[in-house]
Formats: sequence, C-alpha cells, structure tokens
Amino acid sequence: MKRIRGVMIVAFLAGIFAWQAPGVAAGGDGVPRMTKEELKTVLGSPEVVILDVRFGGGNAPRRITRSVFEDPEKVSVWSPNYSKEKKIVLYCS
Repeated sequence: MKRIRGVMIVAFLAGIFAWQAPGVAAGGDGVPRMTKEELKTVLGSPEVVILDVRFGGGNAPRRITRSVFEDPEKVSVWSPNYSKEKKIVLYCS
C-alpha cells in the first residue's frame, strides 16, 4: 500500500512540475522523461533544480550532484518553495 501511495505521490509531483521541452520524451504515462545524457547537459545551470524524491532518499547518498532531498510525502509543504520559472527535475529511482 505504501508503494502505491509513493507512486501516486511521485505522479502528482510530476504533474505539478510538468514541462514540455525539446529533447524530453514522454513516458507511457505521459510524464516527460529525461535521459542521464540530457541531464548532464544541464547540470549546474541556475535554471534547473534537481529534486531527490526517493522514499528513504534522505538517508541515501546523493547520486546526482547538487540534488536536494524533499520528502515525497510532504509535497504540499515544499512544492511552493520552487519557482515555476525553473525546470524542475524529479529524481525518484
């Protein structure tokens, strides 16, 4: 049940921060996807925010430089803190 809730939360997050960008393919669920090669081209850009929304990610080592951990169960608390003017990348695997 917790796994299903987590998937629903991540889908909700993706909906909040959805964007359409050239070179970003949509997954079968309609959520835009970014390959690691595409992500590497924007790392360090001030226009990109990388959010680590993995369950248990607060205790896990950072796999992406400069990513910020946000609790996927507290979306309503932290989502207003991020500008809609920036590209938001959710890291959830």
